Amino acid sequence: MSKYITTPIYYVNGEAHIGHAYTTFIADTMSRYERLKGNDTYFLTGTDEHGQKIEESAQKNGKPTQEFANEISASFRTLWDDFEISYDKFIRTTDEEHKKGVQKAFEVMYAKGDIYKDFYEGHYCVSCETFFPETQLIDGEFCPDCGRVTSIIKEESYFFRLSKYEDALLKHYADNPDFILPRSRANEVINFVKSGLRDLSVTRTSFTWGVKMPESLQDDKHVMYVWLDALLNYITALGYGKEDVNMHYWPASTQFVGKDILRFHAIYWPAFLMSLDLPLPKHIGAHGWWTRDGEKMSKSKGNVIAPKEVADAYGVENLRYFMLREVPFGQDGDFSQRAFIDRINSELSNDLGNLLNRIIGMSGKYSDYVIDSIDVEKFHKKELDAMDEALGNLDAFMENLQTHRYLEELWKLFAIGNKAIEEHAPWIKMKENKKDEALATVALVANILAKAAIMLHPIMPRTTNTIADALHFEINNESYKELVLGKKLLKLFSIKVVPPLFPRVEEPLMPEAPAAKPNKPKEDKKEIKAPQEESSLQEDNLIEIGQFFQTSLKVGIIVEAEEVPKSKKLLKLQVDLGDGRIRQVVAGIREFYSAESLLNTHVCVVANLKPAKLMGMLSEGMLLAAKDEDGLCLIRPEKSKKAGTPIG
Repeated sequence: MSKYITTPIYYVNGEAHIGHAYTTFIADTMSRYERLKGNDTYFLTGTDEHGQKIEESAQKNGKPTQEFANEISASFRTLWDDFEISYDKFIRTTDEEHKKGVQKAFEVMYAKGDIYKDFYEGHYCVSCETFFPETQLIDGEFCPDCGRVTSIIKEESYFFRLSKYEDALLKHYADNPDFILPRSRANEVINFVKSGLRDLSVTRTSFTWGVKMPESLQDDKHVMYVWLDALLNYITALGYGKEDVNMHYWPASTQFVGKDILRFHAIYWPAFLMSLDLPLPKHIGAHGWWTRDGEKMSKSKGNVIAPKEVADAYGVENLRYFMLREVPFGQDGDFSQRAFIDRINSELSNDLGNLLNRIIGMSGKYSDYVIDSIDVEKFHKKELDAMDEALGNLDAFMENLQTHRYLEELWKLFAIGNKAIEEHAPWIKMKENKKDEALATVALVANILAKAAIMLHPIMPRTTNTIADALHFEINNESYKELVLGKKLLKLFSIKVVPPLFPRVEEPLMPEAPAAKPNKPKEDKKEIKAPQEESSLQEDNLIEIGQFFQTSLKVGIIVEAEEVPKSKKLLKLQVDLGDGRIRQVVAGIREFYSAESLLNTHVCVVANLKPAKLMGMLSEGMLLAAKDEDGLCLIRPEKSKKAGTPIG
């Protein structure tokens, strides 16, 4: 089965921002997912380089228009290459083959009677490259889309008979309820069409930076309207306009766009295709916008996010994960460094990274790093069934572009793995001479990680290849069919020791967005200053917040406890901190707790304390406790938490 996936082509009047990255990430994810399933997939992205706005931007920068377009287009392509975006073609509307395809399409529509010449007078927005009827303007002069001042322009123009396709469009929406995704976006399009479609001006004479008219029409003073030119890239990229072209991948399976250009893609584009007698795309997926810390991004506020800056600070795969997990597709999302860091530390580091570290540590200690799945089904049928159920739910979420639900469901596998370790406690099984049960739990988790890595691969390809390499297999269609669809388990292998996948992030790695400027008080009002409050704390005893965060506090699980001979105060404890290595802590709490009462309990541990020796025994941490005249009690989490959960 063939699949064709596209991003919009990005306008070259400025550098790429975080919204461009989001669109590209989700299209790349869908393309990788389809390839994983074995589908013949073609992924298109590129740049839109014509129109009056580009011509004006080049003039402001003091450069020839083509040179300006070349530079901005190259910056987009370089960024996508740096991000390892798996596009099959990067199209530019200044490509000669694209221009020829657009001219061919114009000739076909003209010959069919769908394009005719007339005069147009109306309010034109240069920024949006669009005419608007006066009834749609704000206060009679401002663009309803971007808010900028419009100009009244009267010029000769060629028109496309958009009104002719009103009924056909409405029928298509009714017959194909998933044509626009999410479905909640469809009503605005349907209502716009029902209000009546006016024929669309598709050429301009007020500027020259665009695709020239076909030679057959002999009308050099016109250039193509930028949206006719731009939308046709999706078929010219496949060879439309060439002789005997097959266009094997058309129609597109999913075309991703921002909600601001949905009308062009869900109304104009299908009407153009109907005129060309070409099938319509299966889905138009419209996503929302991104804000920063709850505020709209703008150059004037200085809070625009450069995706390269974020990727350099936190890693591109962490950025991919955050953006696809943070927001439901179609809704607006907010980029917050705190939310980003929380997802890295909690979901990537604790849930996924620590799980791999734990089985590396346990397999090294119990079986010289050899992992065998022979007894997994015998001891872990319940966990295998739960894992297979979650895996079976994933495809529907991806098909509906709900990447946040896809990742939420996928993360259930890591919860199953972490819970299995806590419930079955391989370290206790080894002590009880039940080595086969202990090793079965380690192998269960290895298989969970392998299957999860396959399904996470479209979102985090580099990370999951590292996991697969550690588990001695390759992620491809064959392993997908065998391990995920076929529900088979890993063959006997030796696990590779790899460094932690997701180092914890303790503080923001990028400058915070500038604070919003307060409204300037009016001159005729006196500014009332709030009284300055002074702290009653003594400065001599205070520390900076950075000093506090130098202490690593974590939840630990006591997996072994015994009394220290010849000591009335000390207990020797083995504590699991979730990193795959059991730590020994010698604690002076024997007068208040018996060794038996502490087994499998949760405690709070200073995890980065310099090791010390007590009565000749190494102690690698300290338990938090409170002591008064009534005695001592350990500080514990209110509810059970995973080993290694950070405190603070």
